[in-house]
Amino acid sequence: MKNKTIFNTHPGIKRVALYARVSTVDKGQDPETQLIQLREYAKRRNFQVFGEFVDTASGTTEDRKEYKQMLLAAQKRKIDVVLVWRYDRFARSTQALVNGLKQFQALGVDFISYQENIDTTTPTGELIFHVMASLAQFESSLISERVKAGMQRARDQGKPISRPRISKARQQVLFDLHKTGISMNQISKKAKVAYGTVYNYLGKKNNERTHHRD
Repeated sequence: MKNKTIFNTHPGIKRVALYARVSTVDKGQDPETQLIQLREYAKRRNFQVFGEFVDTASGTTEDRKEYKQMLLAAQKRKIDVVLVWRYDRFARSTQALVNGLKQFQALGVDFISYQENIDTTTPTGELIFHVMASLAQFESSLISERVKAGMQRARDQGKPISRPRISKARQQVLFDLHKTGISMNQISKKAKVAYGTVYNYLGKKNNERTHHRD
């Protein structure tokens, strides 16, 4: 967090977290471009700035340490509003945006996007959020239907639809990492192998061991 924490000493004044993100891919970006406008907006709205959370990351939640700190502040009821410069600074897709907003709203935290002029503290902003959530669900359903149709078409044509097998050496790496006691998610990251593939090998192996013990 860029600024020191400021606790709300004025009842009725909303505490706001300013969130900015610049991509590691796009060199030369300066988060101040976003923060300057966010500070001015917060001042106009008479919000009390709790802190500034700035990530330099690609956009996935796993990469964003400051995003996680902001969420932790929300869980501790230290903020009332999250203010971002633009939607894509907060999330990479409509579905990710909706999921993120639901997570914060469940904690009683509102969301404002400066560029899009969306503010869930207002009835209009709340309505737009629900419309976005419906569209995201519709989009997700369409993608799911297309995937299922594609898999069925592949089956009808006799094409393999399972994940390609990995080499014996790569399999051994997975097994060796598994022996250290780390989670399958960590194994996936360390071995740079898709989580589904890791589970196919290690999950099945665990199930076989359990079955033999029974």
